[in-house]
Amino acid sequence: MDFTFLIGQALTNGLIIGLLYLLMAIGFTLVFGVMRVVNFAHGEFYMLGAFSAYVCVTKLQLPFLAAVLATFAFTLVIGWIIEVVVMKGFRGDELNGMIATIGLAMILQNGALMVFGPDPQSMPPAAEGVVSLGPVMLPMSRLYVVAFSLVVLVVLYGFLMHSKGGRALRAVVQDIEIANAQGIRSQFMYPLGFGIGVALAAIAGALMAPVFSVSPSIGSTPLLKAFIVVILGGLGSIPGAALAALLLGVFESVANTFMSSSFSDMLLFCFVILMLIFRPSGLLGKAGR
Repeated sequence: MDFTFLIGQALTNGLIIGLLYLLMAIGFTLVFGVMRVVNFAHGEFYMLGAFSAYVCVTKLQLPFLAAVLATFAFTLVIGWIIEVVVMKGFRGDELNGMIATIGLAMILQNGALMVFGPDPQSMPPAAEGVVSLGPVMLPMSRLYVVAFSLVVLVVLYGFLMHSKGGRALRAVVQDIEIANAQGIRSQFMYPLGFGIGVALAAIAGALMAPVFSVSPSIGSTPLLKAFIVVILGGLGSIPGAALAALLLGVFESVANTFMSSSFSDMLLFCFVILMLIFRPSGLLGKAGR
């Protein structure tokens, strides 16, 4: 097979995967930045988003765009309620907060298992057909994933950079004590940050639902990749997460094209370990945070 075709296909697929990792990682970073808690239930919100899109499209007969918007609204509200009811008592308490999110992950996963069963579910593709970009062939459904991901990222950027609520949220992520001193209502920012963070994971799940199957256990791999992205980018650094997500997606796609997945995973984790040894703050993280 032509080398140009292979590398072009691998780079394109890598960018698509990287965009989804980016949605996961920004949500993960937001939750950690606001609450200083590692959210081990982040992958289960990815799964929740996938099932939400599945129900909206296959049971309620909603268009895919409406299903994604409904998923965002649903998980934002669920995340807000969980933060107020469950996570409020663990704000800043890293160890107990981490254990609480592990319990939350188990509850969500087993709840999905009871409702939907263990078998993978399939939903129709978001679009039919194939697009040819030079030597690269792309299914329309994957281009939809790219388009939706970019729109979500642009809207999120606009909210964080150009809205009062977004600037307040960024201030809480960067330094909560100074944010409080400036009169920012951090009590409101906690549930907002947690809700937006888990809703981003849910959108990633909703976008991937038409591409892959949906089951209660699909959240574990995205959670692991979100961890890797956050470590590589620098814990709490959104620009670092963006850079690391795209690099990880491209690396995975290219490596899986030319070598076995086991060997590419070994290379990836060797790189992560080297990063932890020689640059523990990540690509764009701040040392000593």
